[in-house]
Amino acid sequence: MLVTPLRTDVITPGSHTLEGVLDTAIAELLEGSIVAVSSKIISLCENRVVPLESTDRDTLIEQESDIYLPADYSPYGHHFTIARGTLVGSAGVDVSNGAGTYVLWPANPQADANRIRTHLQQRFGLMQLGVIVTDSVSQFLRLGAVGTCLAYSGFLPVKSYVGESDLFGRKLAVERANVAEGLAAAAVLAMGEGAEQTPVCILSDLPFVSFNADDPSEDELESTTVRLQDDLFAPFFLPAPWRKGGRSTRE
Repeated sequence: MLVTPLRTDVITPGSHTLEGVLDTAIAELLEGSIVAVSSKIISLCENRVVPLESTDRDTLIEQESDIYLPADYSPYGHHFTIARGTLVGSAGVDVSNGAGTYVLWPANPQADANRIRTHLQQRFGLMQLGVIVTDSVSQFLRLGAVGTCLAYSGFLPVKSYVGESDLFGRKLAVERANVAEGLAAAAVLAMGEGAEQTPVCILSDLPFVSFNADDPSEDELESTTVRLQDDLFAPFFLPAPWRKGGRSTRE
């Protein structure tokens, strides 16, 4: 796998269109590639921001959450949230590289992924092309952030090994590889977390990726997620005093 971060202009709220950013940054794109795009530049292009002085951050986080834990539940005063089915700090609300604003997640990351793929396929005349929209999250018992996939398009996000045999003939019963999450982690590592100015990344030489021609269906999207009560880590999550956030009443 080759991972190539691409430098863009400095993007501030409403200063660029998303298509304009991509057209400037991407000079060449080959069949069988995946383009990773940071959710932050999508939000900046869509003007999904709130001025710092106009609201309280805690209130904004609660509004953008499906469910959240009060900040005083954490010894660090940190909001743990679930937003759009993703466990993420602060519901994705971020101030870094926001030019004096709180940057929210895109309004519809899945629609953005589909739209980016269509635009780039038409521009470069490609049949097999994938797109992922990325952000960074923290992991249990590990220091530092890793990339996660908020939305994908153009490829199968999970590779199942169920029913296959391992090296010694043992049938695999539950093993699956999350292709989309692995790609997002590699892309975000290459993009960086600071002032690198490389929020777009091309991943190529991907023999383990199965491409398809259609945007993911609602059934497919639902099949790649796990309900909180069914999650492997539910024993850790469920006893916590979760509260309903603003998104729980909007979606």
